[in-house]
Amino acid sequence: MSDAWVRRFVLGVVLIVHGSYRQVIELLRDLFGVSLSIGTIHTWVVQAAQRAAGINREQDLSGVRVGLHDEIFQGNQPVLAGVDAASTYCYLLQGVEQRDADTWGVHLLDAAQQGLDPDYTVADAGAGLRAGQIAAWGDKPCHGDVFHVRQQCEAVSNVLARLVKGNTSRREALELAMDAAKDAGDGRRLSARLGRARQAEVQARKLAADVKTLTGWLGHDVLSLAGPNVEERRDLFDFIVTQLRLREALAPQRIRPLRVALQRQRDDVLGFARVLDDKLATIAQRRSVPLYWVRQVCRLHRKKPTSTAFWQRWNELHARLGRGFVALVADVRAAMDDTPRSSSMVENLNSRLRRYFFLRRHLGDAYLSLLQFFLNHRVFMRSRRTERVGKSPKQLLTGQAHPHWLELLGFQRLAPA
Repeated sequence: MSDAWVRRFVLGVVLIVHGSYRQVIELLRDLFGVSLSIGTIHTWVVQAAQRAAGINREQDLSGVRVGLHDEIFQGNQPVLAGVDAASTYCYLLQGVEQRDADTWGVHLLDAAQQGLDPDYTVADAGAGLRAGQIAAWGDKPCHGDVFHVRQQCEAVSNVLARLVKGNTSRREALELAMDAAKDAGDGRRLSARLGRARQAEVQARKLAADVKTLTGWLGHDVLSLAGPNVEERRDLFDFIVTQLRLREALAPQRIRPLRVALQRQRDDVLGFARVLDDKLATIAQRRSVPLYWVRQVCRLHRKKPTSTAFWQRWNELHARLGRGFVALVADVRAAMDDTPRSSSMVENLNSRLRRYFFLRRHLGDAYLSLLQFFLNHRVFMRSRRTERVGKSPKQLLTGQAHPHWLELLGFQRLAPA
């Protein structure tokens, strides 16, 4: 059994199967009768990580049009991450000690040396991240991340719902105590407390329902891709913020942080809507269709394709727009798919990295370079976007095929039988 074959096997188990060094040793010993030490495996993986880091630094990043940025954590260590929205190519994956403006700015400037110059980025409200982008790239737009806003809204709504249950439990307990007190001829002792408990429950229930409705409008009507134009979204956004402010005194610790966050992030969070409006206007001009009807096609996608309402509206629009309708739907759908609203793809990357904690213990931050290389050059076996299947993120970014990731690391693959 050749040394090259064993090295291929080691890297395959480590990266594809997420196998630890001890698992690799056991597999080689029990299945192939090959004995290796942890030190030998470590040396091979370090060499692969060094080659991978060199390949990462040589990649031309000029094809990235929309960058998704976020700060993820591996244990207590912050990791700066950047992903191309279209291809999922990871162009930044760097462990750091600080996640301040200077740190972000330095790493973004390094990426710019490789040609990174996106039209805009999408990120959460992290102060260091946004300040670092301004320091590195000036006034390049950084749109707000819809995912984190929705997550915050859902968290507040869930807390208020739990408070309702708590008020209900207290009211029910007092009612039981009241029944017992009445039997003892002492019902008046608890009447005031029970009255206050019932009033608090009604108030909490109404507040929870109102906030759930408002945050539901925000998610479904304002932050949805298939929504109104950006001016209408701003008006709806401001209305929701105003309504939250009117209820803020009822639960200030819960509602105020959400209201303030929404108020500060409005224009950033609605950045995607401005981009989508421009794309729909371009489609209307190219197809010679009034913008109103292009937007109606966009709003069609608010309905579930499995619903009767979707197909009823489909037939109405088809009858109105004629033979060009199907092509118009395809254009609008493509425009929506190519308008990212969140950096959740980076959150997905974080979940994938968690399986490689064992490499971090052995390699330190060098493991991030190896994983960045592997994830960028490994082909998609399946994807919700069919154009990605059978291609790697690098191939999607550059439009060019490349050798297998093992061959890029200097190994010759086994010929198929």
